[in-house]
Amino acid sequence: MIMGVYRDRASTRFGLVTSRRVGNAVVRNRLRRRLREMIRLSQPRILPGLWIVLVVRATAARASGDSLRSEYIALGKRAAIFMES
Repeated sequence: MIMGVYRDRASTRFGLVTSRRVGNAVVRNRLRRRLREMIRLSQPRILPGLWIVLVVRATAARASGDSLRSEYIALGKRAAIFMES
C-alpha cells in the first residue's frame, strides 16, 4: 500500500484506489470493504483536516487482515495522521 496525505483541509476524507491489477471486481470490492472497516475503526484517532489516499497494490489481495492492518498502522504512524494517546 501507498499512503498519500494532504493537510490543512476543511474536513477529513479518505480515498481508496484499487486498479484492475489487484484482481477481478470481487477481489477488489472485498479488499475495499476490509480497508473501509479498518479506517472506520481508526477514525476517532485520526487528526482532523486531512485527506488521506490509500493506493492498494496487487500483493494486498493475498495479504491477511492482520498484515493489512499492521501496514495501515505503520503507514499512518510514519505519515503522522494519528492523535497522540
